[in-house]
Amino acid sequence: MLESGLQRLLACGSSTRYIKEKLITTGYGSYPEITSLVDQYDWKFVPIANPDGYAYTWNTDRNWRKNRLVNNESTCVGVDANRNFPIGFAGSGSSSDPCSGTYHGIAAFSEREASAFRDLIAADRGRVKTTISHMHSYSQMFLSPYGYTTDLPAEYPEMFRAMEIAVNALTSTYGTPYTYGNTAVTILASGDTTDHYYENEGVVYSYTIELRDSGTYGFQLPPDQIVPTATETWNGLKAMINAI
Repeated sequence: MLESGLQRLLACGSSTRYIKEKLITTGYGSYPEITSLVDQYDWKFVPIANPDGYAYTWNTDRNWRKNRLVNNESTCVGVDANRNFPIGFAGSGSSSDPCSGTYHGIAAFSEREASAFRDLIAADRGRVKTTISHMHSYSQMFLSPYGYTTDLPAEYPEMFRAMEIAVNALTSTYGTPYTYGNTAVTILASGDTTDHYYENEGVVYSYTIELRDSGTYGFQLPPDQIVPTATETWNGLKAMINAI
């Protein structure tokens, strides 16, 4: 997850915590499918990738997105770490304005958060099969590279196959409809982690998941939707990983 807002944490952080519970506490040893997933693969979770921005959501702005970097020559604070990666850096879908919520920073990997995510994957280069580099609210979308251009990657048919299986399993849980495909068709996002993991680290199954809802509540998802969101997301991920 590469988001900071409190309500986003509730929807997204709770989803990651729910999945960890299923893998470690309630599922392993009790359900053969989950036991097999843990025995076969290493799993890495980053439930909070923006600690200072997250702290700010508790005290000041619950929907704050960026980190809390003091930008030189600007009274506006923060960089969007999910626009701070090198693929398409500073292109459409990001902003050069430090006051914007999608401000990309002064250079690729200028932010500690982006550098940490780079190093997390680079440490296991060649072993990483799939990354969900953002799992956050909202829009109900399952997205693949690219974000900075509508051109499709060479491996797009395989990317699409896996995410279609994921979305079908997710939707069949409670009937929640999801849009899926390459990111730029729906949201231009240059300099993001999903493109970096695919282009620079060779991770074909590199995705973003925009969780519930479709706009009625937006980032302030009601608490009674949090567990269903986590449940359907987990069902989708299990199906996708098994398919891969």
